[in-house]
Amino acid sequence: MWRLVWVLSFSDIKLRYRGSVLGPFWMTLSTGVQIAGMGFVYSYLFKTDTTTYLPYLAISMIMWGYMCSIINDGCTCFTQSDFLIKGTRIPFSVYAARNIIRNTIILGHNVLVIIAVFAIMKFHVTLFALYAIPVLLLWMVNGFFISLLCGALCARFRDVTQIIASVIQIAFFITPIMWFAHDFRTNSAAKVILIYNPFYYMLEILRTPVFSGSMDTQTLIISLLISAALAVLSFVAFARTRGRIAFWI
Repeated sequence: MWRLVWVLSFSDIKLRYRGSVLGPFWMTLSTGVQIAGMGFVYSYLFKTDTTTYLPYLAISMIMWGYMCSIINDGCTCFTQSDFLIKGTRIPFSVYAARNIIRNTIILGHNVLVIIAVFAIMKFHVTLFALYAIPVLLLWMVNGFFISLLCGALCARFRDVTQIIASVIQIAFFITPIMWFAHDFRTNSAAKVILIYNPFYYMLEILRTPVFSGSMDTQTLIISLLISAALAVLSFVAFARTRGRIAFWI
């Protein structure tokens, strides 16, 4: 039912920015201003070259925002579609896919900021950066499973939505987004945080082809194992709860 997914996704974006001249490009503009302000400030604080730090910050912030939007919207993908679930017979996977497509379309607007920053800073990118495309597809698959899992869980326990939002806020500060991971690997406490931080591996497999022109095999394997575990957990949990979701919402 991909046609229905596309229609619902575009409808969500049109309703969100109805009456706005720039529409979703307002978010692109605000993201660009935020990255520019943070880039010059934190590059000075960290004593880092701006031409290197700004591209790193741009891709980290935008992809982190994409990841967080998928998780947060996934928590409410069923509860916000309660009228459709109760009134029509549509597979629950449609609502999860709707969340992914909607946020991916918004990501497409924000990618313009990354392109602009790379061009202004004259940051050289090799063809190896194209490996980021299959990694993005992996992110979308993971987001689909997260939407099924969190959507069902949050439909039963509404407080879980706030708990997940709080966890994401904490994860933002302990994940190398505004700082470089290699600057803290000599610190034992920071090293432990990186090892057990799944967000770090997901971001790293996307950024490494762009900035290093290579792919770390260990990071890739760990990311695939995390994705497999997420898929199994989501499948088991959703199979046990899908018959009750309509009553919970």
